[in-house]
Amino acid sequence: MQVKRFFAADMRQAMKLVRDELGAEAAIIGNRRIAGGVELTAALDYKLSALAPRVPNIELEDELRKTQSRIVTAQAELTHRSELDTVANRQLFTGVAMDDSKQIEPTLDEPFRPSIHAAIAADRAERAERQSVEPGISQRAYDSMRSELNGLRELLEVQLGSLAWNQLQGSRPQQANLWRRLQRVGLSGPLSRDLLAMVPDTDDQPHAWRMLLAHLARMIVTPDVEPLEEGGVIAMVGPAGMGKTTTLAKLAARYVLKYGAQNIALVSMDSFRIGAQEQLKTLGRILNVPVTHVDPGQSLAQALEPLLRKRVVLIDTAGLQASDPALRLQLESLAGRGIKARNYLVLATTSQKQVLTAAYHSYKRCGLAGCILTKLDETASLGEVLSLAVTHELPVAYLTDGPRIPDDLHLPRRHQLVSRAVSVQMQEEPSEEAMADMFADLYHSPGKRAG
Repeated sequence: MQVKRFFAADMRQAMKLVRDELGAEAAIIGNRRIAGGVELTAALDYKLSALAPRVPNIELEDELRKTQSRIVTAQAELTHRSELDTVANRQLFTGVAMDDSKQIEPTLDEPFRPSIHAAIAADRAERAERQSVEPGISQRAYDSMRSELNGLRELLEVQLGSLAWNQLQGSRPQQANLWRRLQRVGLSGPLSRDLLAMVPDTDDQPHAWRMLLAHLARMIVTPDVEPLEEGGVIAMVGPAGMGKTTTLAKLAARYVLKYGAQNIALVSMDSFRIGAQEQLKTLGRILNVPVTHVDPGQSLAQALEPLLRKRVVLIDTAGLQASDPALRLQLESLAGRGIKARNYLVLATTSQKQVLTAAYHSYKRCGLAGCILTKLDETASLGEVLSLAVTHELPVAYLTDGPRIPDDLHLPRRHQLVSRAVSVQMQEEPSEEAMADMFADLYHSPGKRAG
């Protein structure tokens, strides 16, 4: 038997190291949190592994049962400790209450009274100090146990994901192939699961694939009326680098070419980025459109008041980090009373999934009317941004795919957008580790399990 320890920043990376070096048949015989990450102890028995069938993975099932048993034991111990601490605290408070109710006997001589009072005060101080220390120790124990439980849960999810994926390949290879194709497009695990639930099992793979893409196209929402045609106050929001200012320039030029410059105005709330206001001023001069600047602390409602007669007002906002206090003030201004702005989240399709998700959660506070997808000509995958738009029911208002103003601004067509997502999909098949990790992520999300 070969036994080896592996160190990594998190459980998923550690499991990948185990799989890469010892193979999928390796058994996890120990895990613990260490400074800077986790430590896994894995074992490989060549004789047993050579005889064991690959699907289902018997050793993995045994380890899952062991891990579940450890979680149940740890939870029971945590509950037991909590009950003991509750009883101890009740007794402690009862003792203090009894001490408070005791009265000094009147037969005691006066010289002894100060000493007795001092002793009682000292005893109360000691009890209070013990009360303040004991919960601290108990809290540290709880935190340690919670950390261990989280580590066990993460390990269990990784193992369950690997087991589920291996079993799906063995029992339903046709559906496993569809899972791989959806992952090549870049769609999220939960969205892929929902799409596959709409398609009945069939051996006709081309037909099943066409059905999946048709369902995906129907799930993408687009506005019934183009935002510029609807008019009103339209704000571009989103992190820096997403293309807000360029998109605003394309929208303004599109409107001016169609309706003229009389009924449109531009507003800049970006006083943080160097040259942002100058860019908008230059655009205003070229299009002969008035430009208004809103300084920090100035009321957006007051800045918009002289522009109420304009048919369209386009607002360029600052791309601020989620931790920046100025972002909260900016979002409050856009969502304030008297501001009937439709806020569109500008998302660069070249951004990673984590960046897109963080942008949505940071800017949804101001109320989002939809999203605008930019840089389609530079992206290597559209699945991530489409997953975000579908999952959070964000209508896709516009697409941009180049630097030309306004020629590279387009209205979205759902089937064309899906076709484009397929055309830029990954060329290589996703690895077995990537598929197992995706199945592990599904255990975080509600709904039916994969397969």
